[in-house]
Amino acid sequence: MVKEAVERVLSIRAEVDEAARRSGRSGRDVALVAVSKNHSVEAMKAFATAPIDGFGENRVQEAVEKRALWPDRGLPWRMIGHLQRNKVRKALAVFDSLDSLDSVDLALTLERVLAEEGRELPVLVEVKCSDDEARTGLAPDGVEALLERVVTSCPHLSVEGLMTIGPLDGGERATRRAFSSLREQRGRLRERTGLALPHLSMGMSGDYLWAVEEGSTVLRIGTALFGRR
Repeated sequence: MVKEAVERVLSIRAEVDEAARRSGRSGRDVALVAVSKNHSVEAMKAFATAPIDGFGENRVQEAVEKRALWPDRGLPWRMIGHLQRNKVRKALAVFDSLDSLDSVDLALTLERVLAEEGRELPVLVEVKCSDDEARTGLAPDGVEALLERVVTSCPHLSVEGLMTIGPLDGGERATRRAFSSLREQRGRLRERTGLALPHLSMGMSGDYLWAVEEGSTVLRIGTALFGRR
């Protein structure tokens, strides 16, 4: 099982390297997050020695239960799903970062708990870059205001970039458009806010090569690594 897991990661890494070269970058600049939601701790452990950069989970309670079975902190765990404010304290007990910050209210709740605990949290702002009703995230025209509020009121949050999810059935053209729009927005926000925003988290099992070519620095890969749930 471990051998198969490593081989899957290496295969994806090779494809990412090639896609990165096509866009004038290095594959070393692209992090690979294994999306482990709905998969067992045993399945996750198979990837513990593979060249991945962490695990991604969508639901707080599932992550809490898994952490109880596997308390090892060797690889970071990232919260990639929508986080409700009433679950912030539980989430902070198991996650090392949040990739789906989508409101000022959530930012302020995180700040209050983080201040109590005396720690900082890396975050990505989730942006909705398509008209797909199934996708979540902050509207593009609301991102700058959120960033300004975080900078002025949330010293325990470290904004490291933006995240988006491609349209569910948009095809290559629509998906690339969503990814390129996030990249372009990141450029405008850098100029207006002075924030470095080094990371763009975009790309999953069905579209990660397009995402790399459009500038992604963080991929969230589930099915291509773990198989169907």
